Amino acid sequence: MPPATRAQLKMDTNMSDISKRRKHDNVDGKKTIKNIKEQNGKELHLKREFGLVSGVSLVVGSMIGSGIFISPKGILINTESVGMSIVIWVLCGLISMCGALCYAELGTMIPKSGGEYSYFLDTYGGMIAFMYSWVANFILKPTIAVIILACAEYIVQPFYEGTSCGAPDIAVKLIAICIAVFLIAVNCYSVRLSTFITNFFTFAKLIALAIIIVVGFVEIFKGKTQYLNPKTSFIGSSSSVSAYALAFYQGLWAYEGWNNLYIVTEEFTSYKRNLPLSIIIGIPLVTVVYVLTNIAYFAVLSPQELLLSDGVAFTFAQKTLGTFAWIVQVAVVFSTFGASNASLLPSCRVSYAAAREGHMPNIMSMVHISRITPVPAVLFLGSMTIILMIPGSIDSLINYFSFAQWLIYGLAFIAVLVLRYTHPEWDRPIKVPLFLPVLMIIAACYLVIAPILEVPALEFLYAFLFIVSGLLLYFPLVKFQLIQPRFLDKITVFLQQLLQVVPSGYNV
Repeated sequence: MPPATRAQLKMDTNMSDISKRRKHDNVDGKKTIKNIKEQNGKELHLKREFGLVSGVSLVVGSMIGSGIFISPKGILINTESVGMSIVIWVLCGLISMCGALCYAELGTMIPKSGGEYSYFLDTYGGMIAFMYSWVANFILKPTIAVIILACAEYIVQPFYEGTSCGAPDIAVKLIAICIAVFLIAVNCYSVRLSTFITNFFTFAKLIALAIIIVVGFVEIFKGKTQYLNPKTSFIGSSSSVSAYALAFYQGLWAYEGWNNLYIVTEEFTSYKRNLPLSIIIGIPLVTVVYVLTNIAYFAVLSPQELLLSDGVAFTFAQKTLGTFAWIVQVAVVFSTFGASNASLLPSCRVSYAAAREGHMPNIMSMVHISRITPVPAVLFLGSMTIILMIPGSIDSLINYFSFAQWLIYGLAFIAVLVLRYTHPEWDRPIKVPLFLPVLMIIAACYLVIAPILEVPALEFLYAFLFIVSGLLLYFPLVKFQLIQPRFLDKITVFLQQLLQVVPSGYNV
């Protein structure tokens, strides 16, 4: 990976000193770049396509996937009571909101694509930023495959209804690959089309959840509140501290995606206003929907029925909607498809941002000449996602790397405090009270350590070793540049011509 100097950002007249520290100057494909500049007279960069509505849709669309429809029982198993399970859903929403507010300070202070990658680069330096990009690009972000596989499974399932063997694994995988290829094509073609799909399916899934909520509350008005009585719903609650950590993991997985907004900061119009507003509107909306949906479930299903169900929403629909239970089937497909697109759109910006700093091949930092989309980054993430689909179930992989996600969150919350000390002069359009990052650091430590103590396994060690293995690439390829294969330059020029992409940059 040839070295790349840093990109100077001129995004706002009130931009902090960080905008003066970077200058982007890709060295690959000089002839191609020169020709493009002669034709167009300026460098290309990603357009600002995200407004308030698109921002809220991205938050809601990323967070609401298959979890709320299928597996609220994971929280109930660990909390052992209806009342405490609903409390966990509320607390998970509050944790996500507090985390997002901490990110709002970082995101408006360092308004660049890449999210945590950009924050780590300016707080801890290149090594930590590279290690994050290593884990994110090869494991964390490609786990979009899980959502796509869930979508495919519920598309295929009706065709094998009543059969003893169920849907063939190969059929599910083929449909999943087709979905992935379609989403890759959409995100390569147009950011605007991708945001339209996110907006549409976000609206569709909210309508579906509204149907469940309305049906559930009709049952409540009929007097079916035996499982929701505050005096009895907390009886039998678990007393295990570690069990609650696992319950939080289940809930926070359903809330996962609140940080996706900060990966596309550079593509926001009026980011100082629309970025925090999208969070302030989106996360409380998801929290209210999740809590009301769970209340609706317990108005119809007993805790025993919920625990025995593999698909809570389906069991709910069969008991209340009868022949119209297929509505929930469609809702799950819409929800997972929309969440897949809402996750793919920002996730590919991590490799895009890392490539601008020389932490990924420079081709990843380039955009299409006419479409102004990060085509190489989209193709890379899409390919990694499809590769993860092939072996089979990757649920265990997610479980063992979930602690890594909260380790990353913890480092981001610490960055808020570090930058307050090291760079108090930087412009902070949003400045959160200090107790918020401190509280989130404590929460992150608990969520990283407690599950490992509850279920110690070698897989956690393997996951840690994978993270650390990034150092084996960082020092020879990036830090000391001991290995610089010359053929990469030719490959970069070839890919530029094939994909019709040029380095993204900022007018200076």
